[in-house]
Amino acid sequence: MSRPDARFTAIILAAQRAGQIDPLAGARALSHKCLVPIAGAPLIAHAAAALAATPGCRRIIVVIEPDMFASVRAVLRDGPPPVDFVAAADNLADSVLAATDGIDGAMIVTTADNVLLTPAAVEAMLAALAGGGDVALAMANRAAVLAAHPEGQRRFYRFRDDEYSNCNLYAFAGSAAARAAESFRSGGQFAKKPMRLIAAVGLINVALMAMGRLSLRGALERLSRRLRLRIEPVVLADGSHAIDVDNERTYRCAALLLERRAAMTAEPIAA
Repeated sequence: MSRPDARFTAIILAAQRAGQIDPLAGARALSHKCLVPIAGAPLIAHAAAALAATPGCRRIIVVIEPDMFASVRAVLRDGPPPVDFVAAADNLADSVLAATDGIDGAMIVTTADNVLLTPAAVEAMLAALAGGGDVALAMANRAAVLAAHPEGQRRFYRFRDDEYSNCNLYAFAGSAAARAAESFRSGGQFAKKPMRLIAAVGLINVALMAMGRLSLRGALERLSRRLRLRIEPVVLADGSHAIDVDNERTYRCAALLLERRAAMTAEPIAA
């Protein structure tokens, strides 16, 4: 598989789960969580701003229901980079595959509630692809996450070398590598629903993880062989990247961390 150049396409997953209204959105009389305001802008505007600020971002694709295209476009700043939309599918895997279909070069995939995303994290993912990875996924260890905020994350995956939390940030070297998204066909949320993890990575691998026999890299090497792709872990030093806006508790945590960032930079994020 050819290696990506410095440019990349960013994909933001923003759809609702079928037949459900997110509690955060419902409490604010909104249809979608991605429009919930935080630190002066909708959730999705923060994620999009971080992607747009990363050198090499040539296009942002938002995956959401078609009837939300206009509403989301209205809260995102005009390019560059240009913002396009793809209709969400019935499940996460098909949504990712629809968004990545036919794209040449590197892709960064994240979620609309990843409001603490930074360009530095995106660049670290691209570096993993440039180093030979087909797929990269971002993680942060327990100590880093708790240092960012002690209430920011309560679920961690235990490996032989450490405990880690997922940062909802992925990179693919091309559309062929995006077939790794098949691992999420059952819907993701592996920490909450272990049977989905078994379906994605196999019972033996889950058992070895549970016994503490695999390091993070060792587990991904086994998954690489299963998928016939080179999957690279990217462990981010800033544990705030593992804190997405999932509920009222994490909303408050993220709002506080965004406030601290704004105070340090004195540059508020504009919608």
